[in-house]
Order: sequence, then structure tokens, then C-alpha cells
Amino acid sequence: MIRIAIQSKGRLSEESLALMNEAGIKIDELKRKFLSRAVNFPLEVLYLRDDDIPGVVEEESADLGIVGYNEVAETGADVKIVRKLGFGACRISIAIPKDQEYTGPQFLSGKRIATSYPNVLEAWLEENGVDAEIQKIMGSVEIAPAAGIADAIFDIVSSGGTLVSNGLKEVEVVLRSEAVLIAGNNMSEEKQQILDSMLFRFDAVENSRGKKYILMNLPTEKVEEAVKILPAMRSPTVMPLAAEGWCSLHSVVHESELWDKIERLKAIGAEGILILNLDKVIE
Repeated sequence: MIRIAIQSKGRLSEESLALMNEAGIKIDELKRKFLSRAVNFPLEVLYLRDDDIPGVVEEESADLGIVGYNEVAETGADVKIVRKLGFGACRISIAIPKDQEYTGPQFLSGKRIATSYPNVLEAWLEENGVDAEIQKIMGSVEIAPAAGIADAIFDIVSSGGTLVSNGLKEVEVVLRSEAVLIAGNNMSEEKQQILDSMLFRFDAVENSRGKKYILMNLPTEKVEEAVKILPAMRSPTVMPLAAEGWCSLHSVVHESELWDKIERLKAIGAEGILILNLDKVIE
């Protein structure tokens, strides 16, 4: 049995559970508690505040954790980053009132900066030789300048809409973050095997994202041209049809390239093109 800590609520919690569900690891959300167990995989899920997760993994009360990299950086916990997970993307940035002109890091010298991430901010200030006062605030950091609590803020930014609505503008991106899978440093061989099995499933989910399965009928004489258009993961699958001189070609294509490739395939005689969603891709 292996234990993973995830956020108790919020977008990162939902996406973490969605990833496990896509990987065939079923957590009974109807019976959700502080600690839940998967019904078909040797896994326990521990629900915590995001800023508690790195420390709990470091102390080995949980073997794994899914948390934003920003929390790992802020706590300085001695954990291993096993995998970037590709969701929960954000950045931690410095923002100032929109009517002020930012001239570089030294603009912040002598100013008060409100933040929930004092350790990350302190490291950046030292790196840039800036002598500023850090005001630690937990929650609603963006209102600090308007309330006269601080001259600037250092906070998570996703779309930037919250900054705009509070009369602020982003001037320095200090840290880019996304959800990461973390682990302690003393995992047993048995637990490592369970982790490897989980990662195998996560990889199959990740490999399917942004890809489509494409199949079509094609004149046999055009196969070589089609293969240049659709190189696939190794090479396309080609099967003969009952109609002489024709074959069926199957491949996988990135969604961003899909329509361009379809137009090129039609130009060389492809017909009956079908586009299907991919569930999992195992390489």
C-alpha cells in the first residue's frame, strides 16, 4: 500500500483525482474522508492543505504528494520531484499599481511587498540585491496596495484578471509553477514498484493527450507519400482492402496538425477519413 497526499479542495484537487481516474485508479468520492482508499489499486489518498503536503511527504507520513511546485519551492522541503504533471500551470509574480512606472528590480528598494510566499520572494530579492520589506499575508494579497498595507504584491497569477480588477499590473515573473508529483527520499522497494505501476498508467494518459487516431482508404500507390505526411509513433499501419489497388492506413496525429494533414492526404487521394479520440497510448 502506498499513500499519496493531495489538496483537500480546489482545482488542483479535482485535476489530481481526474488524473487518477483516467489512469484507472478509482477513488470513491461518495465516501470521501480525511483519508480514502482506492477500490482497485493499493493506494490511500490523504486530503490536506496544499502548503502542508511537501512537509508531510518529507516526514514520510505520506509516500507521495501532488502539489504545485510553488509550494515545494516555498517550504524548501527535502523531497524528490518525480514528474511534472502538465496541469495547474501558474506563475508567481510581482505586481504594482498600474499607474506606476516599473524600472527594474531596484524600483522595489525600500518598498513593502505583500505575499504569501516570503521565502521565494526573499531569495529573489537577495539574488537581485534589492532591500525591501516583506509583509507576510495569508489570502487576499491583491488588495494590500489599495488598503495601504503594501506598495507591491508577490502572488500567484493565472489569467491576470484579478490583478486588473484590483488596479495592479504584473511586472516580474519570478517563478513558473505547475502540479508536480513528489516523493520522499526513503521509499521501500515494494512501494517503488507501486509507484512505477502508477507512473506507467500516468504516462499512458499523458501520451494520449492532444492526439487523434486517424484512418482512411488510400490508393496503394500513394502509401509512400502518405507515410511522409503521417510518420506516426513508429510508422503507420497499412492493410490491404478487398478492392484491388486500395489499402487502409491507420495512424496517430497531434490535434494541432490534424487539419493540415487531412488536406494533404485528400490531395493525394485519401477517402473515407475517420478521426477518433484516443483513450490511452502505451509506448
